Amino acid sequence: MSHSTMPSTDNLNLSTTMENTLPNKSDIALMPPFVGLTLERIHVPASEAEFAAATAAIKAAGIAGFDTESKPTFSVGEVSNGPHVVQFALHDQAYLFQSHRAEGLLFLIELLQAKDVLKVGFGLRSDSGHIFRKLGIKFSGVLDLNTVFSMQGHRKEIGVRSAVGLIFNQRFAKSGKISTSNWSQPTLTPQQLLYAANDAYAALKVFEALKLPRNKLPLMGVSESKQSTDKADLSE
Repeated sequence: MSHSTMPSTDNLNLSTTMENTLPNKSDIALMPPFVGLTLERIHVPASEAEFAAATAAIKAAGIAGFDTESKPTFSVGEVSNGPHVVQFALHDQAYLFQSHRAEGLLFLIELLQAKDVLKVGFGLRSDSGHIFRKLGIKFSGVLDLNTVFSMQGHRKEIGVRSAVGLIFNQRFAKSGKISTSNWSQPTLTPQQLLYAANDAYAALKVFEALKLPRNKLPLMGVSESKQSTDKADLSE
C-alpha cells in the first residue's frame, strides 16, 4: 500500500492554516506529488454481498471522503442523468458504487442518508441536486469543505488541488481527459478508478489535517441560524 507522506499535524489548527495564501498553478507544479490510493486498494462492488460488505466497512469507519462522477453532457439543453459513480474513501481504501447496479441501490441510499456517516468532499452543491434527481433522496451528514474555506475568507471555491497544495505542500494531479470521460460505462478503466477514488481520498486527508470539531461542522442542509453559530465557533 502506498500513501502520501503527510506533514505533522500535531499543532495544526484551522485558523493558522487558513492564514496561508493559496498556491497558484506554478507553485503547485513545483511541489512533490501527493501519493494516493493504488488500484489494489480501490473496490468496485458488483454483487449484493460485496455491496453489503462495503457498506458495513464505511459505516464502521464513520467518516469517508466523498464525491460523485457523471457522464459529461456536451449538447445545449442536454440534462445529465448522473451520478453514475459515487465514491467513498476510507483511510486505506476506497469503494466506488456504480448507480446502474440495481443490487447496490438500497445500500447506496442507506449510506447517502446516514447521518452517522460523515461524508466530506469539495464542491458538493451540484452533487446534491444530481442525487435528488437520480435517486429521489436528499443526502445527510455531508460536509462541503469549500464551505469551511469560505468561512475563513476564501472567496472562490478552491477545490481539492489547491487545498492539498495549501495544507500539505504537495501536488495533486487531476486529468481533464479522465474527468470528462464516460463514467456511465459498465467497466471503469484503471485511470478512472484512480481518479475517482483519490478525489475522495484527498478530501478525507484534508479534513483529517484540519482537525475540525465534529460538533461544529457546517453540514449541508443545516439551518442558516446554526450555520452562523458554527461559523463563529470555527473562526475562533
